[in-house]
Amino acid sequence: MHRPPLYRPLPRPRARTAGPDGRELVSFLLVGCCAYAVDLVLFLLLRGRFGWEPLTAKTLSFLAGSTVAYLGNALGTYGGRGRARRVSWRDCAAFFGVNAAGALVQLLCLAVSHHVLGFTSARADTVSGLGVGMLLATCLRFWGTRTLVFGSTEQVGGRRRPWTG
Repeated sequence: MHRPPLYRPLPRPRARTAGPDGRELVSFLLVGCCAYAVDLVLFLLLRGRFGWEPLTAKTLSFLAGSTVAYLGNALGTYGGRGRARRVSWRDCAAFFGVNAAGALVQLLCLAVSHHVLGFTSARADTVSGLGVGMLLATCLRFWGTRTLVFGSTEQVGGRRRPWTG
């Protein structure tokens, strides 16, 4: 007859993966919403009230929104990674590069939908640029911000750990 053991080992806590947790994702999305609001409101003001040319207005509103997103992520979302975060030119340049890549993804989705697939209605442009394009761009921005900009701050051999991990 087989007897069950008198004790059961406690389950081992699962090792944390390097993936994002819920707080990081929610914080990233909230910062992104604030940045989007700044971008949108400034664009509408510059374009509508002040009558600026659309590309100039969009360039300035994009830069303002990206600045809000960088500061929000640097001081909030990723503020506690490894060491106290400082605003650095290297991180700032990488962040703007990642945001520019995200903007390019949105434009590419719009261009493919409009010019290649022939979906030329305003609704199709909205779905491709602000729907599909925004979703893909947000995924790219989250990955890029998390790994390339605010990646590990551990020191390896006296130097900062490389972007590639």
